[in-house]
Amino acid sequence: MRLLLDENLPKRLKLDFPDHDVFTVRDKGWQGIKNGELLKLMIADGFHALLTFDKNLQHQQNFVKYTLTVFVLHAEINTYTVLTTLSSKIKPLLNPDTLPAGPVIITQE
Repeated sequence: MRLLLDENLPKRLKLDFPDHDVFTVRDKGWQGIKNGELLKLMIADGFHALLTFDKNLQHQQNFVKYTLTVFVLHAEINTYTVLTTLSSKIKPLLNPDTLPAGPVIITQE
């Protein structure tokens, strides 16, 4: 699967998903692009999911028109040390046959 890490996530998080093609927004040269346009670019480029720390994204976009999954990571801070603990909750969901469209909230215990 093709995954994109939003600008607000540490790039080291790519290492948590070795079985997938993971890119950062910077890798793609998409820094500063607004969320709606970013989702369109992702679809055009064959991405399956976005991982983000942007808690407002789920309320700003109409996900009926997008086939992407957006994993919204909820944690106290967006450091790799904290966010890597959420990776184990995301991995079981990364199945192309059952990947839900729209926002999926991933929270710390």
